[in-house]
Amino acid sequence: MLVLDRLQVEALLDWDSLIDALAPAMADLSAGRASVPDRVAALVPGRDGFLAAMPGFLPSSGALMTKLVSLFPHNDGARLPTHQALIVAFDPDTGTPAALLDGTAVTAARTGACSALSARLLAREDATVLAVLGTGVQARSHARAICRVRPIRQIRVAGRDAAKAAALAEELSAGFDGEVRAVPGYAEALDGADIAAATTHAVEPVIRRSWLPPGVHITSVGFNPAGREIDDATVTEALVCVESRQAVLAPFPAGSNDLLTPIREGLITADHVHAELGELIAGSRPGRTSPDQITLYKSVGVAAQDAAATALVVARAREQSIGAEITLE
Repeated sequence: MLVLDRLQVEALLDWDSLIDALAPAMADLSAGRASVPDRVAALVPGRDGFLAAMPGFLPSSGALMTKLVSLFPHNDGARLPTHQALIVAFDPDTGTPAALLDGTAVTAARTGACSALSARLLAREDATVLAVLGTGVQARSHARAICRVRPIRQIRVAGRDAAKAAALAEELSAGFDGEVRAVPGYAEALDGADIAAATTHAVEPVIRRSWLPPGVHITSVGFNPAGREIDDATVTEALVCVESRQAVLAPFPAGSNDLLTPIREGLITADHVHAELGELIAGSRPGRTSPDQITLYKSVGVAAQDAAATALVVARAREQSIGAEITLE
């Protein structure tokens, strides 16, 4: 069995290849070709944490895998990430365990890459201003991935901690041919933004309709069982797209309060979810219909994304003879 550590996984992941690979993965999911059950989780109430299992089979990548991912929000995010994961890949013909790899790097990359795919499908082609809300792992991932699909010339970073926002802005400016700056708050970051990437653990919404310019594309990946990232007015007015209707509307730990709460309150129905990304890719549902339309991609993370990323990493590792081989018998 091949074993790959985090540094090896990070070195093997390529943004462009990953974004491209996620398109057929999302199409598989929407067409019913992928087998991706809702995630299940064991709760750790004393730490507000949980350990979730996310199995999946993805025909387009020939990938059979499962991810074990923990979410412990009280970790400091630097020394100990809030999200940590392991992935086990299996031979889809025999079920034999084939690879064990760090899943923390995969989770970070595939989440940002799928948001970038949503921007490729829904953001205006002339989008140049990116607002990054949050200062953690996903903030970094989203900034790097979204710049691959749109001609971003300015990145604004906002977070709860001004020092962390400033540090992230400085980090992102290295190698970026444009302006990166920290701003005092979320409203300032969103003022005039073409794309907004919400990557927080917020209790109260960091995306509010009154702060949004016409035509903005929003990606929201934050998860907090006690809160939400997007306010009701934005959800009700936006063209809402998701990875999977089943996943986003499922109960905890799979679904999203950003959509489930306004549904419970009668502000929208489940039919307000306009499309899955796979439907946009297949052309069975339309995307943006006007330059001023607000579009929203709400992500909860699905195993099809992990499977696509895992297949890429393992194939490259074998091509380049990277990683250690161990025998379990």
